[in-house]
Amino acid sequence: MKISVVGTGYVGLVSGVCFSEIGHDVICVDKDFSKVDKINSGVSPIYEEGLNDLLSKHINSSLRATTDLKMAVMDSEITIIAVGTPFNGDVIDLRYIEQATKEIAEVLKIKDTYHAVIVKSTVVPGTTDKVVLPLLEKHSGKKSGIDFGVGMNPEFLREGSAILDFMHPDRIVLGGIDERTQKKMEKVYASFTKIDKLRTNNKTAEMIKYTSNSLLATLISFSNEIGNLCTTLGHIDALEVMEGVHLDNRISTILENGQRVSPALTTYLEAGCGFGGSCFPKDVKALISHGKSAG
Repeated sequence: MKISVVGTGYVGLVSGVCFSEIGHDVICVDKDFSKVDKINSGVSPIYEEGLNDLLSKHINSSLRATTDLKMAVMDSEITIIAVGTPFNGDVIDLRYIEQATKEIAEVLKIKDTYHAVIVKSTVVPGTTDKVVLPLLEKHSGKKSGIDFGVGMNPEFLREGSAILDFMHPDRIVLGGIDERTQKKMEKVYASFTKIDKLRTNNKTAEMIKYTSNSLLATLISFSNEIGNLCTTLGHIDALEVMEGVHLDNRISTILENGQRVSPALTTYLEAGCGFGGSCFPKDVKALISHGKSAG
């Protein structure tokens, strides 16, 4: 398939390069000329294990970068929005999403074939349907579900292992306004034949992303609260406490041969230094804020 990816930040560039690796023709779009020049010369503007190797492997063959969004959308079947959504402490900032959406819509106005617009940026539930879709219709003068599709395809990439996570996903969530949009996205991920693909609506897809991150953040926080309590009470080994919890058969299963299997989730149930990074703090706060705004 021919895919255009708007935004060459962490999610956009990793996704674009990996789409190319699985056999698609990809055009990455960014307003920053210096980033585009770097990418086209085979040098990644960000560091991620294995990214430079894949970039240099596919650049100028099945992968290229440009500042020309109109050309990219016209020359592709599906456009993925992967721009930043910073959080200001109250709400997520949608200015980049809105700007990208308006510019894509202006191209759809003159495009005479069906096109799917997919949000990959992390946005609170309702954003794709209540912000992106109306802007696409308003600025293109066309109708969603007829002239173009609108979907939501959340990413589950961990910094430091993003290439591995993309190439070996544990699930693929395909949100869409209709079956046509979802089928379009399924073609993108057709090479992942043994991976669970969950079809759902856009709002649910958005919520899955926030819920996944919030659950992991909660497990870490819970473990650290227990660790703090153990330290305060004294003479309690917090590591042994959590080890004892992990031995619950509902958490770590005992196989028929007697071997105990501990799922990777238990690594989030160990007292440690807490959580940080670019996703967990932002996503937890954004979900709390979004919940408060809904009463």
